[in-house]
Amino acid sequence: MLFIDELLVDNARLDGMGFSPFGKVIEGMDVVDKIYSGYGEGAPHGAGPDQGRIQQEGNTYLKKEFPKLDYIRSAAILR
Repeated sequence: MLFIDELLVDNARLDGMGFSPFGKVIEGMDVVDKIYSGYGEGAPHGAGPDQGRIQQEGNTYLKKEFPKLDYIRSAAILR
């Protein structure tokens, strides 16, 4: 699951939850803003996916319960 943090601060509390920073959006935030956000925050704070079920059931759970989610199909490293 993609987590995009728009805050430019150290979020050490997320490290133990499996959220690993791997990049930075330097342009194209308008594209990021088009990613479907209708489910809101993840459970239990919102109607979005439950992290525990994602870890246990993976895409089977996501595709069944959250059919409008967007997926990254490919990525590239630019140097």
